[in-house]
Amino acid sequence: MNTPSPPTAEPPPTVRELLAFYLEAGVDCALLDEPPNRLLDPEIVPPPAAVPSPSANRPAPAPVTMARAPAPAAPAPDVAIASAREAARTAPTLEALRTLLETFDGCALKQTATRLVFADGNPQARIMFVGEAPGRDEDLEGIPFIGRSGKLLDRMIGAVGLDRTTAYITNVIPWRPPGNRDPSPQETQICLPFIKRQIELVDPDVLVCLGKPSSQAVLELKDGIMRTRGRWHNYDTGTRTIRAMATFHPAYLLRQPIHKRLAWQDLRAISKALNAAASAPAT
Repeated sequence: MNTPSPPTAEPPPTVRELLAFYLEAGVDCALLDEPPNRLLDPEIVPPPAAVPSPSANRPAPAPVTMARAPAPAAPAPDVAIASAREAARTAPTLEALRTLLETFDGCALKQTATRLVFADGNPQARIMFVGEAPGRDEDLEGIPFIGRSGKLLDRMIGAVGLDRTTAYITNVIPWRPPGNRDPSPQETQICLPFIKRQIELVDPDVLVCLGKPSSQAVLELKDGIMRTRGRWHNYDTGTRTIRAMATFHPAYLLRQPIHKRLAWQDLRAISKALNAAASAPAT
């Protein structure tokens, strides 16, 4: 009679395999300098070691407990949105708006992001590109569109004679969502007054929304990007109407390169609109 051999245990994962698993799970940055010990109760401070004394028979004192000061509660979404609207309205310049964002605590994304990602490019540019939110590379450097999608955006705008000295680039959300998750509707609404004020201060001739989330938040479009891209819309700042268009986000084009042809058509239409605006007589 043959005795079945015991199952062999799988070897533990290597460090490289473990890091690859974390990266696939969205864990690609550390929020603390050291890993926390989840087995300890941070609310309880252990009593000091007993010191021998003549009164050894006296009952030991009860353990001392100290409650940590509770973290400041995040404001309710409607309160945060109202606060954002009021703060954004008071910013007279882009620099003042950036300072307001650095001190604004109404969005929880600020607590997990490495730094504020405000904008890049020329504030006097006649064209403004607005994406959705920063990624890992942008979060580390504090500059929008510098990763793989940023390099593709540089090539896209370079094909129509633009670069970061002649364009202004930013995002609806100025802080990276943890693990590159999609921003929640509440987070978008909290940040929306700041990007609207940023558009007013830059005052471009052409506004380009990159991707569905940006076009839905800024231009209030309801359909998906395949139905809205390549069409001109009017963006009203309250003092001026700006020509606006939605097109594909570079990150989407990296996943679906077949649609680069459509993006090229959009860029050519944007270039023509810029040339027409430049040749139009001043009013």
